[in-house]
Amino acid sequence: MLKYLYGADDIVAKFVSQMIPHCRRGFAPDARAIGVLRDDKLVAGMVYHNFDIDAELIEMSGASIDPRWLTRETLARVYGYPFLQCDVQMTFMRVPAENERLLRQLAAYNYTFTLVPRLFGRGKNGVLCTLTYEAWVANKFNRGVDHKLTTDALLEDAA
Repeated sequence: MLKYLYGADDIVAKFVSQMIPHCRRGFAPDARAIGVLRDDKLVAGMVYHNFDIDAELIEMSGASIDPRWLTRETLARVYGYPFLQCDVQMTFMRVPAENERLLRQLAAYNYTFTLVPRLFGRGKNGVLCTLTYEAWVANKFNRGVDHKLTTDALLEDAA
């Protein structure tokens, strides 16, 4: 059974940054994070950073050591935070172009892709992956979800 870790932003951010080459320097001190625990061990995390309050955008970076972390409940929490609690109109991720597995997962979740040459340095192309609020609500994983209930559940867990 999965549990979710809130309020341990530094611990989760460090866990995530160690697994993503372009995030190895870490995240800004104001980054927020959600950890995913299995048997009280941190197995995955999502970090929210580069929040642009005026444009209502937030960048997400995540990593996992356990493929069983990605459940509907986890997705509701991971995306409920930016869209329902932060009230952003779009999230984005920067993904290396060769990471086809993650790009397939994001495509299934309704992300839109823009190829950015040299996003990760000379000869290292990347993909800017964007997910609007409307695309998130419309994706097949959210059909029938009452987003108000999701917001309430997230606020209860964070308390």
